Amino acid sequence: MEQKVDRRTAIIILAAGLGTRMKSDMAKVLHKVCGKSMIGHVVDMAVEVAGENIIVVTGYQSDQVKETVRMSAQVGFAYQKKQLGTGHAVLCAMPELHEGVENVIILCGDVPLLSAGTVFNFIESHNKQNNQITVLAVEVENPTGYGRMIVNQDGSLVKIVEEADANQDEKSIRIINSGIYCVERMFLEHSLKMLKPDNAQNEFYLTDIISIGADENKKIGLFMGNDSEEVVGINCIQDLYEAEKFMNKRSR
Repeated sequence: MEQKVDRRTAIIILAAGLGTRMKSDMAKVLHKVCGKSMIGHVVDMAVEVAGENIIVVTGYQSDQVKETVRMSAQVGFAYQKKQLGTGHAVLCAMPELHEGVENVIILCGDVPLLSAGTVFNFIESHNKQNNQITVLAVEVENPTGYGRMIVNQDGSLVKIVEEADANQDEKSIRIINSGIYCVERMFLEHSLKMLKPDNAQNEFYLTDIISIGADENKKIGLFMGNDSEEVVGINCIQDLYEAEKFMNKRSR
């Protein structure tokens, strides 16, 4: 069954960073997987879900990223002048959203393997459960480098702890944050204003909206993805090779 574009949902794609581990002067999202830029793959998928109701947040090499994105679709852009964290990046995009938007999907520009089907299922779960926030999580063998999902006894998500801020118990958790969120727009606007850079990186973490929501008794859902390869981001050249292998396997 073909899914229809959801006009009440907008997608914000975070694509402002350099990506120092790529060991390249080129913005991370411009690196290619199977002949197409990472950001091109993400935008193509986003168009299937939200039409042109998409905002791409640029920063490093903004003009080149915009030019590449425009080859895939006509979307909106926001500019993050200083890279002050994921929460700050989303805050930069909020003024660009249309009035009728009720839910905001937040994606990273370095996750080119994510499928529209997974995102449609993710939105459906968010809406069915009447959540204010839903986070897409996956279980992995090696969670090093990823934010860990902290849940309470009833299985509700209470916070996400970044690797740099995690204690030994938290580091042993294998359910990780994919960096993919669906958030009710009103709560997103409210919670972004409450973020503080009280962490090891001195950044405004988007993940902190979870603990803000938990403190305010908001309904927070955890959507478990079936395929960890689909949502794992690309951080180095080796990851690019792995993504190419996965994409070729999927197309076969």
